[in-house]
Amino acid sequence: DQAHSLATAVKESEEYKQFQARKKDIEGNPELEKALNDFLKQQFEMQAAQAMGQPMDPEALGKLQQLSGILMQDPAAQYLQCQMRFSMMMADVYKILAEVSDLGIDQMIGGDK
Repeated sequence: DQAHSLATAVKESEEYKQFQARKKDIEGNPELEKALNDFLKQQFEMQAAQAMGQPMDPEALGKLQQLSGILMQDPAAQYLQCQMRFSMMMADVYKILAEVSDLGIDQMIGGDK
């Protein structure tokens, strides 16, 4: 079936393979995994607050910048880069599927329709 073919294609993509390899690197280091999860959680919370028009908390921003400095070293930096590339690939897949299915989803994820 076509859905399984798509899933196989995603799993065989270089973006997915690299992301999974870097994910295993992170999972092998509990301290780094915790720092990375803290960073991603804080980043999400700040983005959500900004999206709702809330002012940026200087203390939270400072902590996020501090974590960012720590995480911009290997292997965390490689993990974040691979995660971004994989996320971009999946966003493209979602956009293409939305355009084909004409559900109006493409407008929600930045399409032109």
